[in-house]
Amino acid sequence: VQLQASGGGLVQAGGSPRLSCAAYGRTFSSRVMGWFRQAPGKEREIVAAMYWSGAGTYHADSVKGRFTISRDNANNTMYLQMNSLKPEDTAVYYCAADRKGPMRILTWAYDDWGLGTQVTVSS
Repeated sequence: VQLQASGGGLVQAGGSPRLSCAAYGRTFSSRVMGWFRQAPGKEREIVAAMYWSGAGTYHADSVKGRFTISRDNANNTMYLQMNSLKPEDTAVYYCAADRKGPMRILTWAYDDWGLGTQVTVSS
């Protein structure tokens, strides 16, 4: 499956952009989907993940209460609603798919990756 993330850009602190991840090719009704981010000089880290079936979600402590992962099965699209953005949220955001599951938070568990979209938060 090919993944394409969009919706990034330059945002002021406190802003509320929404990232989208469109999937092309195979449907992913049985997969785990995730959002990751990588800031300059730092390792890629999990932001949020979900079972495409809707069985459950995970949000990292750093974004819990501010970010929400969701999906639109009909359009094969996953979203990351980001609220109350902080400068430390600045990173390249990637969407990824784990073909088998169960839900895991490590990058190596994910098989397919999009190219990423830059989110820059200005203070």
